[in-house]
Amino acid sequence: MSSESEPAQVSINVLYFAAASTATRLSHELVPVPARLRLSSLADILVARHPNATSLRKILEGSKWSVDAEMVDDPEEVELKGGEDVAVICPVSGG
Repeated sequence: MSSESEPAQVSINVLYFAAASTATRLSHELVPVPARLRLSSLADILVARHPNATSLRKILEGSKWSVDAEMVDDPEEVELKGGEDVAVICPVSGG
């Protein structure tokens, strides 16, 4: 039985690419989050989960997000309900 002050926990599948994968040493992970979490708050949770990935916050700040294979323009507008695939899309450079 949960109380009103504790939001329910759900899980999302976070997919890491490029620098984010290198920093976390993972290609994906199942992450428990509070239900109805704004995507804009996910970076704080991921940084807390990977305290040894010292460059992760900077990587996430420069990255784009996709949810269920749809690119996100404004992470503040997206509410995670659980079960989503959330990808961290790092910028790439090339020539």
